[in-house]
Amino acid sequence: MPQNSIAELLVPELAQLAAYTTVHGDYAVRLDANEAAPLLGNAARARLAEVAGQCAWERYPDARAGELRQAIAKHCSVGADEVLVGAGSDELITMLLTALGRPRVAGQPATLLTTTPTFVMYKLSARVRGWRAIEVPLDADWDLNVEQLLRAVEFSPPNLIFIASPNNPTSKSASRERLEALIRAAPGALVVIDEAYVDYAERDQLDLYRAHENVAILRTLSKVGFAALRVGWLIARPQLIGEIDKTRLPYNLPSLSQRLGALVLDELSAELSGLVALIKRQRELMAKKLAALPRLGVTASDANFFWVHTEKPASEIFAALRERGILVRSFHERGGRLAHQLRITIGTESENAALLAALAEVT
Repeated sequence: MPQNSIAELLVPELAQLAAYTTVHGDYAVRLDANEAAPLLGNAARARLAEVAGQCAWERYPDARAGELRQAIAKHCSVGADEVLVGAGSDELITMLLTALGRPRVAGQPATLLTTTPTFVMYKLSARVRGWRAIEVPLDADWDLNVEQLLRAVEFSPPNLIFIASPNNPTSKSASRERLEALIRAAPGALVVIDEAYVDYAERDQLDLYRAHENVAILRTLSKVGFAALRVGWLIARPQLIGEIDKTRLPYNLPSLSQRLGALVLDELSAELSGLVALIKRQRELMAKKLAALPRLGVTASDANFFWVHTEKPASEIFAALRERGILVRSFHERGGRLAHQLRITIGTESENAALLAALAEVT
């Protein structure tokens, strides 16, 4: 009997998906990944290096991440038993999908509901695990289309709903009234509010978590200057945290990430706040300068990046900037209204100046 091809063992969903990738190469200015500008002070860098040097390299990390969870709990004014940590928000998304994937109807996949455009890993992580993913387009102002979301909840009751607020790539926070309407309309689903960029916003959504049993919160250090640590966390009710924790791989977060993450949130919290404040000031200045350029439109940002509408096809401007050593993020391959949208991270003063000069040439 001939041996079957290993390719026949692959789950069929993979044929419809592409791996998450980023652009490689040397660029003088990289404003494509929503990383915080390198504004960390020398004293803070020295303290991080000192604590890193104390790592017991031969030992496994703390499996419970006790010190880090305590620091997160204090930072967010919740209990440590309400916190689960992961390698960025990405790992926590996979844990949620693993734990909450019980089909509502026998023989039918569990349903994930989210918006579009938004963080691609909600859909990608769901599809690769056999979930059905429903994406509801944002409205003309890049806000939640609550009517269509409510219809989707009624048509195919979801197990999980992911809403990024502020949203990536559109930079806007969801309207509170629309978000709460969605939460109330789906009491049997867990509504996960992804607050990856909330440090740059005027408000968070922790009050919605406290008010509604079906709400959980995702956060991360990746967007506030510490992407290298890959520290993310989920805030949810203790009983749910205990169940989701059963899906976590042993020692999932390295010792360095745990120790330095706790240090950032506790001892270096003032440094962290100062870094965020600097970026917000740069955002205010950049918003005015971008708006002054002809043939560009800028969405008011609650994040550390801008969602920019281009009169020319975004692909042309993206390529022209790339030729000048400046990398931004373009969504032209998705077509439709995204064919005229760029996502541009706020950089250092010199990076921002180089971007503005280049945009003046190519737009």
